[in-house]
Amino acid sequence: MAQTLAAHDNPLLNFTGLPRFEAFSPEHIAPALDELIAQAQTAMDLAAHPDTPATWEAFASPLEAATERLGRAWGMVGHLNGVADSPELRAAYNAQLPRVTEFWTALGQNAGLFAKYKALRNAAEFAALPAARRRIVDNALRDFRLGGAELVSPHRERYAELQERQAALGQKFGENVLDATKAFTLDIDDASRLSGLPDDARAAARQEAESAGVQGWRFTLQFPSYFPVMQYAQDRALRETLYRAYVTRASELGANAALDNGPIISETLSMRAEEATLLGYPSFADVSLVPKMAESPARVIEFLRDLAARAKPSAQRDMAELNAFASDKLGIKTLMSWDLAYVSERLKEARYAFSDNEVKQYFQLPRVLEGLFGLIQRLFDVQIQAEQAQVWHPDVRFYRIERAGELIGQFYLDMYARPSKRPGAWMDDARGRKRLETGLQTPVAYLTCNVQAPIGDKPALLSHDDVITLFHEFGHGLHHMLTRIDELGVSGISGVEWDAVELPSQFMENFCWEWDIVESMTAHVDTQAPLPRALFDKMLAAKNFQSGMQTLRQVEFALFDMRLHSEWSAADSAQPGRIQALLDEVRTEVAVTVPPEFNRFQNSFSHIFAGGYAAGYYSYKWAEVLSADCYAAFEEEGVFNPATGQRFLQEILSMGGSRPAIESFRAFRGRDPQIDALLRHNGMVTETSHAPA
Repeated sequence: MAQTLAAHDNPLLNFTGLPRFEAFSPEHIAPALDELIAQAQTAMDLAAHPDTPATWEAFASPLEAATERLGRAWGMVGHLNGVADSPELRAAYNAQLPRVTEFWTALGQNAGLFAKYKALRNAAEFAALPAARRRIVDNALRDFRLGGAELVSPHRERYAELQERQAALGQKFGENVLDATKAFTLDIDDASRLSGLPDDARAAARQEAESAGVQGWRFTLQFPSYFPVMQYAQDRALRETLYRAYVTRASELGANAALDNGPIISETLSMRAEEATLLGYPSFADVSLVPKMAESPARVIEFLRDLAARAKPSAQRDMAELNAFASDKLGIKTLMSWDLAYVSERLKEARYAFSDNEVKQYFQLPRVLEGLFGLIQRLFDVQIQAEQAQVWHPDVRFYRIERAGELIGQFYLDMYARPSKRPGAWMDDARGRKRLETGLQTPVAYLTCNVQAPIGDKPALLSHDDVITLFHEFGHGLHHMLTRIDELGVSGISGVEWDAVELPSQFMENFCWEWDIVESMTAHVDTQAPLPRALFDKMLAAKNFQSGMQTLRQVEFALFDMRLHSEWSAADSAQPGRIQALLDEVRTEVAVTVPPEFNRFQNSFSHIFAGGYAAGYYSYKWAEVLSADCYAAFEEEGVFNPATGQRFLQEILSMGGSRPAIESFRAFRGRDPQIDALLRHNGMVTETSHAPA
């Protein structure tokens, strides 16, 4: 009875409702995993047993049920690890990470299970399965091969060792970035050094100092504190100090050598290369692309270089204008990396007669959310309402999405930066859509941003870039929550090719440039007046300001990632400077501005070393071709045309991973993707050409 009560009290073993965050403690993790891994292991053994029929109902469905419970519990722990870091949670998470990794690796290598899926694929029953289930079976066979199911000893055991070590390295990489970001503070007690800094940035720094019990103003490397200094502070030395601290985070040049991610990067790359060799692929990039749309590393590199060639003339003009303005108007004869954001903002103000900070005063978070929710309701015929639920921090909000009074999805919204929260913005799933015997399990999403929290009695203010980021993450959320697929493995974002998963998110960004939407979500923080149309027109005129430079920056990251993972070999591991040398090569090829020698961007490149974008960062640009082309249909047929919105819902958002992404695109657009819309949206004119598919 005591054991049953303990299990009942453990929030990680609650699968009938929403997560019970208020009841959670790190001490719940180990006993929950004891039970869940044991259940999943039993289900795996039974599914793989020779006497178990090779049918969906006999082995695939029970296995999915058991592994889903484990995935949801560990997903809750992983989410909290990202948004509510503490020494106790970190220790508990790291203690359990090896055994969770070990279980999933063992499942992916289970020869009996692999045989069951092959038997199901070859059975007459397969053709009668719904399309979504057929897709799941095909994905499973692919994943078994990528998971080492065809390996024999000692390669099987070595593959498992690599998975466990890589999981630990990825976790440590992210911890180092978070800890290095938290560790730095800069206190200023001379108000004259803050010249140019907006009032809200000063107020935030003052509040930070007061909270720490120090005089003056405190700045950190949290982005809402860091970036306003880079963009507005007239004190060049102040900008340089913060810049140097930011770009040397988690490196050998940082304040704490124990947080250096350099050795982690080298070991990670070597292990990924060894994994590829074990699986019979030329490089880890080839492994990474198997479940993606892109056909080969060479094809991706060709795409990126083509895009760079198209953007470079525009970027060179951007840079020449920046240098001339810095020299002629600001007296900065040699433009340094810590000057770029500052000079760019001054040039934009001079050319378009407005500043980002002026615009920011109109984007109050509550009003922005009203506008965003109104757009979603208008496009996709749903209703979004606030709802009560247990949360992990008082600032977190919870909402439900309904259609015709029926619940179809829910989401948590965590908007504000905190020291215990990893930087960036992301969406993750708390629960996927699935048809149960008792009814429909509706999807639940986590939506996370990192904007400046409210100061005093004023609401949080968002820059227009913050608004775009919010729309982007909400696009991922819509993909997850508006799915109409009832099979867990391919509903929502599950089973979607990684280089297509950014399509809905980047698609949503376009609405941040539509007057009807912008007007509806703006109200000046002091006067409550909506954004003036004249100011919006200036924003539109400046929309493609430095778009060439911005495009090259993304190409630089993507090309570095793809070359790193397609070229890395054992010999590179013996060359400590190889990673930096490769990044320098990429910059020489595509960049128009090269950062100083001490810049260690790669040491905080969490997307590829602590996230899922290894040999996949190109996905942002690849999917932007798809998203821009999809949005062009709205431009052609009417931005708020309900029929177009419903078609996008039906063919893109609803389908999840139940069919190849290119088929979903063709079903919506009626043809293959073209790069024209992307180039037009970025102000780069070119003749008609086709994007890679």
